[in-house]
Amino acid sequence: MGVMALGIACLAFGDFDPGQPVPGHFPARTALAYAAGAFMVVAAAAVEWRRTAAWGAAALTVYYALFVVILMNGRLLLRDYAIFVTYENIAMQLAITAGGLIIYATTARIGAALAALLTRLGRLAFGVCALVFGGAHFIYMKNTASMVPKWLPPTQEFWGYATGVGFVAAGVAILTGVQARLATILLTAMLVSFGLLANGRILLADHSSHWNWTESAVNLAVVGAAWVVADLLAAAEALESIFD
Repeated sequence: MGVMALGIACLAFGDFDPGQPVPGHFPARTALAYAAGAFMVVAAAAVEWRRTAAWGAAALTVYYALFVVILMNGRLLLRDYAIFVTYENIAMQLAITAGGLIIYATTARIGAALAALLTRLGRLAFGVCALVFGGAHFIYMKNTASMVPKWLPPTQEFWGYATGVGFVAAGVAILTGVQARLATILLTAMLVSFGLLANGRILLADHSSHWNWTESAVNLAVVGAAWVVADLLAAAEALESIFD
């Protein structure tokens, strides 16, 4: 649903998601933005049906991994490698990629060894993304704190630091496997709260902004990716309990 919302925003505004940076002078840029939006809507919708889930997930994984992470954001990485927000932007797109990869690996008719390898890569990639998200909270604390509602006690800075610690702790847990499922469930809940208290508030304040719509949609997509990882870890724990 998050990726579908991103695609719909591209179609509504005739522009790419800001997390998918395409130069303004790129040939046929607007037409490509519409094409990308339509592709994301169709591929994400395919994920919603069991018979087409693997195909939709594979299409989204390839699109995000090759075009968004490597080509679009990789170009910016070569130029802005010393700016941490560059890594944060890449991590957002990589987190969605990881979710797509896990969905493909768990729904496609592929060998068990390959499925295990792909799901492990997806889980580890998402864990690294969580660490990057946490680092961004600390490095850009002023911006992080400003996203917290002022009425939420005790202070905006407190929640900025607390959520940063939460991201780092979740990343470590996912990468090490120590309380990974619990950490991912809590991480998913935290991301949902961001959507309600931060992105939702800003979106209501200015619903004509392309940026506000895409930021909310990206958060929803990352929520879905986190949920996918949590479900993957739950299945792994269930298998372990059966063999134990």
